[in-house]
Amino acid sequence: MQTMLDRIIKPMVTKRLSAYPAVALLGARQCGKTTLARSLGGIYFDLEHEPEQLRLDLQWDRIIAGGQLVVLDEAQNFPAVFPRLRGAIDQDRRRMGRFLLLGSVSPALMRNVSESLAGRLALLELSPLTWLELPSEEDRANLWLHGGYPDGGVLAPAQFPQWQKDYLTLLAQRDLPVWGLPANPWTTSRLLRMLAAVHGQAWNASRLGASLALDYKTINSYTSYLTGAFLVRMLEPYQANLAKRLAKSPKCYWRDSGLLHALLNVADMSSLLVQPWVGASWEGFVIEQVLSTLSAIGRPHQAFYFRSSDGYEIDLVLELSGEKWAIEIKLTTAPTPADFQRLNKAADLIGADRRFLVSQAAASAGDQRQAMCNLDWLLDLLQHAPASRGKPLA
Repeated sequence: MQTMLDRIIKPMVTKRLSAYPAVALLGARQCGKTTLARSLGGIYFDLEHEPEQLRLDLQWDRIIAGGQLVVLDEAQNFPAVFPRLRGAIDQDRRRMGRFLLLGSVSPALMRNVSESLAGRLALLELSPLTWLELPSEEDRANLWLHGGYPDGGVLAPAQFPQWQKDYLTLLAQRDLPVWGLPANPWTTSRLLRMLAAVHGQAWNASRLGASLALDYKTINSYTSYLTGAFLVRMLEPYQANLAKRLAKSPKCYWRDSGLLHALLNVADMSSLLVQPWVGASWEGFVIEQVLSTLSAIGRPHQAFYFRSSDGYEIDLVLELSGEKWAIEIKLTTAPTPADFQRLNKAADLIGADRRFLVSQAAASAGDQRQAMCNLDWLLDLLQHAPASRGKPLA
């Protein structure tokens, strides 16, 4: 079933391949990179395995002389290939779309890319499955609880939450140490659980460090690895020249809601909806759907949150196409006019061009500049919003 789904990012991968000799498609383990790459055809090598490294080594001259796309999965496991890639590309800089590299971000991968392939390669990020990529209402209804990993529940509900727990255990015991995280697996597992407990909250590394007997610098260093592995996202505060004190710490979100729920021992929707943190879970889910969709369609953007000392806040502030979007997120099916009035007051403080209150309402009310809407409506608008200020909406 996974191969039948169209990934929104696929046209962008094709476009980048037409403009660059090489493209690197990065993303979390098991998010669907290999499936997407195989749908593009070409010659595939899984460089996580030594026999595949040997096969590539022996066939190299014939492969680069041919015209097929060469897909190199987990390329960071075979560092010797990067100088070869640079040499092959430089021999004929006019040939585009020759190599597609797949990998999870790690210091080794990014170091090799920056040292050998700068100016020769485009970077793209693939997320787990998103709202607009799911074919049925049932799949979309399960996405918040299960998260977007194809094998982790959204397409195989019986696998949740055990798949997520096994996934995180493997990351803590094998992948993260290989990628350079110096923590032992026990410490990493505890940190993952603690990060789940502070999902959607302002970042306080000192408080987390006290629980793990680590200083705040170490906590920040460890968390940067988890950010690089596409597990968590730090949403920076929006800074404006206002006569108010504003929040200065980022907020920490788990990027996949299924991983969050597994860490917090939630197994079904009934138990999720009674949790005191359920609103923060829905907030993080909507934020990730918005940002992953924008990334997949190649829309440059910057994302923040806004909070003032006197209680005005906006869950997501987007700087997009020369405009400022203020997006507030409520876990309700019936948002009130008072909710929107409060959003408008906060949006006025930052001069937002567009204001949207996102909920689980069945229908949306408003227009393309101000609306109380559901997630489906907002994502559709983001797909068709103008590329720059002043152009009419599609």
